[in-house]
Amino acid sequence: MYYKGYYHLFYQYNPKGAVWGNIVWAHSVSKDLINWMALEPAIYPSKPWDMYGCWSGSATILPNGKPIILYTGVIDSNNTQVQVYAVPEDASDPLLRKWVKPHHNNPFVVAEIGVNGSAFRDPTTAWFNKKDGHWRTIVGGRRRERGMAHLYRSRDFMNWKKAKHPFHSKENTGMWECPDFYPVQINGRRGLETSVVEPNVRHVFKVSLDETRFEYYTIGTYDLQKDRYVPDTTSEDDWGGLRYDYGNFYASKSFFDPSKNRRILWGWANESDTSRDDITKGWAGIQLIPRTILLDPNERQLIQWPAEELERLRSNKVEIRNRKISKGQRFEVTGITAAQADVDVTFSFGSLEKAEPFDPKWKNAQDLCAQKGSTVEGGLGPFGLYTLASDKLQEYTPVFFRVFKAPNNKHVVLLCSDARSSSLESGLYKPSFAGFVDVDLSSKKISLRSLIDHSVVESFGAGGKTVITSRVYPTIAVLDNAHLFAFNNGQETVTVESLDAWSMKKPQSMN
Repeated sequence: MYYKGYYHLFYQYNPKGAVWGNIVWAHSVSKDLINWMALEPAIYPSKPWDMYGCWSGSATILPNGKPIILYTGVIDSNNTQVQVYAVPEDASDPLLRKWVKPHHNNPFVVAEIGVNGSAFRDPTTAWFNKKDGHWRTIVGGRRRERGMAHLYRSRDFMNWKKAKHPFHSKENTGMWECPDFYPVQINGRRGLETSVVEPNVRHVFKVSLDETRFEYYTIGTYDLQKDRYVPDTTSEDDWGGLRYDYGNFYASKSFFDPSKNRRILWGWANESDTSRDDITKGWAGIQLIPRTILLDPNERQLIQWPAEELERLRSNKVEIRNRKISKGQRFEVTGITAAQADVDVTFSFGSLEKAEPFDPKWKNAQDLCAQKGSTVEGGLGPFGLYTLASDKLQEYTPVFFRVFKAPNNKHVVLLCSDARSSSLESGLYKPSFAGFVDVDLSSKKISLRSLIDHSVVESFGAGGKTVITSRVYPTIAVLDNAHLFAFNNGQETVTVESLDAWSMKKPQSMN
């Protein structure tokens, strides 16, 4: 959240080790989303209602300008979950160093009869309906295998009553963790505060699915009369639906930033190595680069883009213009620190005629990427970047496009971030992450931006329409031995119309 000139990041943290357990709410603050100062944990087990765990939740700024945190407390060894709250000890302190848990109305929600109390967690940022004078919040849940968003209402933010019907639910999706619900502006460039309901607004509903460990969202309508969310039919409302990120990205949370009228998305990436490796290095899990969220003009999906503050870390800019890459060729991008870089490239091609036929049976992008990797010759593509590459390509993480020809003169675009060749180390999780890109190719151009930081590659395809994060652990392509290449293994020659790359400096202060 943003409060009195500071961004506040609260995150699940184990102060006793690099493995899951002993969870507290760690707390860091920043003036610019780049340089962070770690404070003492904001919330830790101390009351009967959270003695067995202080799990996820959300912050809400009340009308009086003061923040309140709603979170899930675990009350026993059976993982029975209740919803509780905390408030700042001194709201005049912009750093909000101390938080207290009042006894009045704590917990404020417990699982009623018919609600699975061991699958009942992660309350959202609350929103206010001016017409009926009620606050609302959602709690994630599960009824057998049906994912649930339980809706609660309150006039005073203290006494909450469960709605008779779920805010939204879907069969065969399992537990819904870390739900998020917020408005987005149609044909707009600004973010919206969570309570905004206007004619020129759509809504986004996101859940983190415990069974798949991926996040899914839909664009839809908030039916105020029925107090329900109704997803559009332009995408699937289940495991095959839209994702914020088609790679290593989970338990995200968005918030409205009033200082710049934007909505910021934070996501977490866990490690892809072993617990033993994590213990050795003393840490595990990272917060990814904060992203802005906007509604795509086509209204079918979101567009994500790295927060503009990141550009302050750029240095040593390299520019390449109008360089052709024929089939089987690559060239190195030199003059930057390839292990820590920001690369923004636009590819163009003269024709779509050589695109391979698309088989309608190809529903799963990740399987398709595994089948048609960066070394498999295609018609139009694969073309893209070899990131975190060793000099002789013993190790490399390719991020690339492949274009297919579909019926009715349409095209299907696949974006891959393939970790299978990322490291010579054994025992790592090295998936071929991929997502389809809903993009118009009439201009015969497509863009890719990749943020490279030693063990993480965050890639934004077609201006942020499709995003993929990979965690990788090269053994050769590290530090000064890491290289960056642009490549093409398709029959159609592609042109690097523009490539801008920067070395990225370290922030002045980090956790």
